Amino acid sequence: MKTIGYIIQKEFKQIFRNKGMLPIIFIMPMVQLLILANAATFEIKNIKFAYLDNDRTAMSRALLEKFNASTYFNVLTAFASEKQANSAMLNGNVDVVLEIPPYFERDLIKEKQNELGLTINAIDGATAGVESVYVSQIVQSFNKNLRTVLMQASDKINRPIQITTIPSFWYNETLNYKTFMVPGILVLLVTMITLFLSGMNIVREKEIGTLEQINVTPIQKKQFIIGKLFPFWVIGMGLLTIGLIIAKLIFDIPIVGSLALMYAYTSIYIFVVLGIGLFISNFTNTQQQAMFIAWFFMVIFILMSGLFTPIESMPQWAQFITEFNPIKYFVEVMRMVMLKGSSFKDILPQMIKTLLYALVMNGLAVWSYKKTN
Repeated sequence: MKTIGYIIQKEFKQIFRNKGMLPIIFIMPMVQLLILANAATFEIKNIKFAYLDNDRTAMSRALLEKFNASTYFNVLTAFASEKQANSAMLNGNVDVVLEIPPYFERDLIKEKQNELGLTINAIDGATAGVESVYVSQIVQSFNKNLRTVLMQASDKINRPIQITTIPSFWYNETLNYKTFMVPGILVLLVTMITLFLSGMNIVREKEIGTLEQINVTPIQKKQFIIGKLFPFWVIGMGLLTIGLIIAKLIFDIPIVGSLALMYAYTSIYIFVVLGIGLFISNFTNTQQQAMFIAWFFMVIFILMSGLFTPIESMPQWAQFITEFNPIKYFVEVMRMVMLKGSSFKDILPQMIKTLLYALVMNGLAVWSYKKTN
């Protein structure tokens, strides 16, 4: 234990002696959390909206006023012709064009029905789908109010019963997207920093030649590995603490569950990341190689973790691959504990899988590390 203590002490001194590394470890994650939490959102606002009003009646103006009052649409201008509207959309000046046909009000009063023309820029299919839903909701709201106004006396006697739904939003009552994203981004930062630091640490020893000097000493392999990785385990736990403080004080993210449970799972998860980092460093000779390989796996892990896109929407083969993705389990646990107040029993499946992952990765890393490297 004394030998391990000396190695740990040496590692901490080496980390804090490197003045260029300290901002990367502590300042950069905080800045990234502040920026990404505000930028990484799937909410669509400020939709560039334009229209062709071929009717120019009180009813058409009432419909357009609905869009003008919406916080999602930025009503830009009215076009005089369909050719102008198409040209503006081709140039990327508008996202949605609503065309109100001639005799809109007259046909609604006589026929009790009418049609609207809607053109949406669908280069981004997901965005176009959300924009279509927004437009449909506004038109349905307008249609409901209009039906009440146009209903005649005979219709009022046989008026159908209307069913009103009152939604109850659990775990995120304000529907704030930051509440959903911040726990996942915190997982991302803890993973990236600990993986890159642990992956490049031993490789750096190879580059400067100190690893050969250590290998000829009587230090045992397990002592060397524990002493090398423990400081980064501490740094990972420290990053989690800093992230939770920022999440609570700045973004007001609710922390409903147990902090002790969150830290217990994170302590196991960081062992997974450290094992992957050590395994990568055993097969690389330069920090650049270690960085590229670590980034290769990180991109796959992040995009298939459910952080930005739901896993349920992926193909079956991709969902099967995500079962081997440790970030997926950490994201699930953080959201479950922070937002839902899940207990140990609730996260037990994720914890068991993460523990097995840690044993396998660290076993492979220790097995592949040779003092003769």
